[in-house]
Amino acid sequence: MEITSATPPGPPPPRKTSRAGDRIFLGLSRGSGILLLVIMAAIAVFLTVRATSALSKNEGDFFTTFEWAANSTPPKFGIAVLAFGTVVSSLIAMLIAVPVAIGIALFISHYAPRKLAAPLSYVIDLLAAVPSIVYGLWGALFLVPHLGGLYTWLNDYFGWTGIFAYQGGAARSLFTIGILLAIMILPIVTSVSREVFLQAPKMHEEAALALGATRWEVIRMSVLPFGRSGVISASMLGLGRALGETMAVATVLSPSFTIGKSLLDPGGGTFAQNIASSFKESGEIGKDALIASGLVLFVLTLLVNGAARLIIARRKEYTA
Repeated sequence: MEITSATPPGPPPPRKTSRAGDRIFLGLSRGSGILLLVIMAAIAVFLTVRATSALSKNEGDFFTTFEWAANSTPPKFGIAVLAFGTVVSSLIAMLIAVPVAIGIALFISHYAPRKLAAPLSYVIDLLAAVPSIVYGLWGALFLVPHLGGLYTWLNDYFGWTGIFAYQGGAARSLFTIGILLAIMILPIVTSVSREVFLQAPKMHEEAALALGATRWEVIRMSVLPFGRSGVISASMLGLGRALGETMAVATVLSPSFTIGKSLLDPGGGTFAQNIASSFKESGEIGKDALIASGLVLFVLTLLVNGAARLIIARRKEYTA
C-alpha cells in the first residue's frame, strides 16, 4: 500500500462576486483605499515642494541651527530646538501616561465589578472627546499655577542631577507640557489596552486559576504576554498624537529657541506649536519654512504609526 504524505490545505480560492451589491461595495472599498493613498501622496508632494523652496534660501543648517529667523533677510532657520522640544515632551508624556493607562485598563478588565467598569470605561472614552483648546486652557489657568510645589520638590530632591533644577518662575516648561500631553493621550492608550486585555484567552486564565495562581499571577503570565504587542501599539498611537498636538501646547508653553539644561526651565518649542504661533505673521519664505518643519513632523508621525502597524502585524490575533 502506498502511503502519501498529507499536504496542508492551502488558502481557499477567492470567490467571484456575483451580486451587484458585493461588486459595488468592493469598488467603494477599493476606491476609498486608493483615495486615501492619493491624498497622502498629495500632502507629501505639497510639503516637499514648498519645503524645497524655503530650504534653497536658508542661510543656516536646517537640522542644527538654534534659531528661527525665516522672515529676516537673508532667512536663517533650523529645527534643532523644535525637534528637541517635540521629542522630549512626547517622551515625558509617554513615561507618565503608559503605566497609568495600563493600570487603568487592567483594573477595568480584570478587577472592577461590572457596575463600576462600564461607567469608568465611558468616562475614559469621554476624555478623548474633549477639544485640545480646552485642555490648553485648563493647563494654562490651573495646571501651571499649581505645579510650583512639585517643581520645588523635584529641585530639593533631584536638583543635583541638573535635569530637575528649578530657578523659580512660571511652570511653563517642557515638563509641564509632558504632563498635559500625558493627560491627553491617556484615553486612547487606555481604551486600546483595555480591548486587548479583554481579548486574552479565557481558557488560559481559567487554567492558571485552576493551578492555584493568584489574580496577579494570571495577569502576569497570561494577560500581559498576550497583550504586549497591543499595548506597544496603543502607546505608539498615543505618541503619534503627542507629537502633533498644537493648541494645548501653544496655549501653555512660552516659546523660545533655547534648550535649557533642566526640564523645568521655561521656554522651548515644538513643531506644531511653532507653526500655530508663527504662521499668521510669516511672509512667503517664512510660511515655506514652517511647511518644511511640518514636513519633518509629517515624516516623523508616519514613521511612528508605521511602526505601530508593523508591531500589530506580528500577531496573528490581529491580522486574522
